[in-house]
Amino acid sequence: MADKPHMNLVIIGHVDHGKSTLVGQTLLQTGQFPAHMVDKYKEEAKAKGKESFALAWIFDNLKEERERGVTIDVAHKKFDTDKFYITIIDAPGHRDFVKNMITGTSQADAAVLVVAAPDGIMAQTKEHMFLARTLGVKQMIVAINKLDDTKPPYDKARYEEVKGEVDKLAKSVGYKDEQIQYIPVSAFVGDNVKEKGKLDWWDGPTFLKAIDNFKESEKPTSLPLRWPIQDVYTIKGVGTVPVGKVETGVMKPGMSIIFKPSMKPGGVTGEVKTIEMHHETLNQAIPGDNIGVNIRGIAKNEIRRGDVAGPTGDPPTVAKAFTAQIMVLNHPSVITKGYTPVFHCYTAQVACRFDEIQKKLDPRTGTVKEENPDFIKTGDAAIVKIVPTRPMVIESSKKIPQLGRFAIRDMGQTVAAGVCLEVEEAK
Repeated sequence: MADKPHMNLVIIGHVDHGKSTLVGQTLLQTGQFPAHMVDKYKEEAKAKGKESFALAWIFDNLKEERERGVTIDVAHKKFDTDKFYITIIDAPGHRDFVKNMITGTSQADAAVLVVAAPDGIMAQTKEHMFLARTLGVKQMIVAINKLDDTKPPYDKARYEEVKGEVDKLAKSVGYKDEQIQYIPVSAFVGDNVKEKGKLDWWDGPTFLKAIDNFKESEKPTSLPLRWPIQDVYTIKGVGTVPVGKVETGVMKPGMSIIFKPSMKPGGVTGEVKTIEMHHETLNQAIPGDNIGVNIRGIAKNEIRRGDVAGPTGDPPTVAKAFTAQIMVLNHPSVITKGYTPVFHCYTAQVACRFDEIQKKLDPRTGTVKEENPDFIKTGDAAIVKIVPTRPMVIESSKKIPQLGRFAIRDMGQTVAAGVCLEVEEAK
């Protein structure tokens, strides 16, 4: 396992387009669960008249089992291809989608966008495609699914038609040809996951082979350490153990790190004693590692989810204000100065105020359409000045892009997404 490069893969796409089934089928065909378990679920599903849900169920049951046991690698599923050791980050199709997408896709090396062939592009397909792009996902497989369900079944013409629509969408948000692979699949039947199955007209790669066409991501180890906190545990006999994923840089035992903004003005400092991942002790942690760290000198109540740790010599940046480029995805009316929705950035969730709307941009070309507009609305891109209502860490995307991306949520939906261009530091 350790000799293969590791890749985080996020699965996105409209609800009910078959994401869970595709993941379930992939885990099944790469031998991730015992066959007797699968038969058991199939029997149960059949008895309830929901045969098509057997795979999705395998998935949900795994999720429940995971939720009961406190492990550090929460909500991650793993499998191997010939080339990679893959961790799947599942972005649920419903409300909590974007929270996971922001804490999720910002950590994804690649994405799989699932689009059901009978339906084609839906509202969330567009939203997810744009978010993946804004959040820096540079390579993607578009899995055109449910080909067993086209009329006639396995209709090549319908595949080509949907592929054409999605390609237009991909180009409109700025993806290039070489960043995207299109493949037909039937997740329910299992066609073209590992073997072609009934998709005999297809001469391209299977799903697993397409994953192996991805390029290995360069790990941002040369950037300063940034480690956003997901949870803080107190473990008997050990002490305070913050948990989270290293976004940039390298962490080693003995390092002195500072958490910001933290519950204390100016942050709290501690020393890294031991680093653990999947119950194994590491001599260093690098970007992508989901770790628990035993830290000397820090009490549980001094740090919380959304704080970020960095080296004491190059601490995380706490913003008094920041300038950002955003895209309004979905706002029922208009956004004006003074609007204060919640910004989701890595693991932080902070209400922030729109202080100025400086420029309205053409979302396709990025050119300025209007200076100091009165408002912006769905479909607009803009340069804005933002003021957090309480201290938060955010980095300029020029310096540390991994901590410069965010989604804006309000009224139970994602209203906008964007990247931070420049930070005015809090003193």
